[in-house]
Amino acid sequence: MTDTFDILQLGHPLLRQTADPVENIQDTNFQNMLDKLLSFVLAKGGMGIAAPQVGISQQVFILSSHPNARYPYAPTMPSFFVINPEITSRSETTSKDWEGCLSLPGIRALVPRHDAVKVRYKTRKGETINTEYKGFIARVFQHEFDHLHGTVFLDRVDDTHEVMMEREWQRQIAKYHR
Repeated sequence: MTDTFDILQLGHPLLRQTADPVENIQDTNFQNMLDKLLSFVLAKGGMGIAAPQVGISQQVFILSSHPNARYPYAPTMPSFFVINPEITSRSETTSKDWEGCLSLPGIRALVPRHDAVKVRYKTRKGETINTEYKGFIARVFQHEFDHLHGTVFLDRVDDTHEVMMEREWQRQIAKYHR
């Protein structure tokens, strides 16, 4: 089941398109796709994945935060689906932190993001959620939300000197945390 999808790489035109809203959340085919997408992102160890990254032009993504080698300080929270999301407000404050992406393998960059976002979205059961995310989860939400609108994290970088390859980033981080 985890080999069902291929991750599209930067340059694929679908990554630069605005995804279509999900019309029928309860559709059996859509629900089956959600199950497969969840298995896929868990197998890949990603913090999340947006449907356009696997060739599905629909406004849905998964948030799946957990500590791992790429994000050792990520909070642990159960994976969940975000369908037809809106960001209803953003904090005035922003922070830069390192981001990577399954669609841009091997690249890391310091990306400015709002420290908090208030959001509204549907769950896979069709329930409407209105909530606020802060810190790391707000960052991941904004990253995945961008994918639904044809934006990748490199589009948000302030300075190209704040972009590096994953291997060098790992080396720098290891040196810093000794």
